[in-house]
Amino acid sequence: MAHRERAKALLLDFDGVLRHYDPAVDHVVEDRFGLDHGTIFKTAMEPGRYQTLVGGGWTRAQWLADVAAFLEIPADAMAELTAYRGFIDHEVLGFVRDVRAAGVPVALCTNAPIDLHEDLAALGLTEEFDTVVNSAAVGAAKPGPEYFKAACLAVRTVPRLCLFVDDSHRNVEGARRVGIAAYRWNGVADLPYLKAALDVPQR
Repeated sequence: MAHRERAKALLLDFDGVLRHYDPAVDHVVEDRFGLDHGTIFKTAMEPGRYQTLVGGGWTRAQWLADVAAFLEIPADAMAELTAYRGFIDHEVLGFVRDVRAAGVPVALCTNAPIDLHEDLAALGLTEEFDTVVNSAAVGAAKPGPEYFKAACLAVRTVPRLCLFVDDSHRNVEGARRVGIAAYRWNGVADLPYLKAALDVPQR
């Protein structure tokens, strides 16, 4: 079996890997209006609505306003959700910093709205990546090949020398189809393996 060259760039997913959400924030609004838990998330992620968001058609606030209208609740009732930006896994952020310190470029690779920069600023992440590859700016979303081609160009690295990490099997398979080494994220227990794959010193 041929030995694969060590990856020279990291393409890292945002939501589900670096950023997470507490569903209790949704539940507060759902309880207020007698909705089943999970209703807001299911409505927000309806395929047509989600594709409009990550395709650049809506800001995050516009997306949530559309969800409120669909559920027939006042838009201002979504204030908690509009303000909430999730929370960062600091072990993963430490990994990002270690990778960059080792001279390996890191691209944040995410399907996100056109105002993603506001989330990054609110979470203190503006300076934490070499580049951000946002579907709304690229005009293509994961797992499409055009998205991954744009991500490789952003880190100036050929696909076979990029390592993509994502919690979505569909996205991982999409990356593999264009020749990128891709790893399905399971949690922080994966970090030593990923450091070794990138030749980053273990702490």
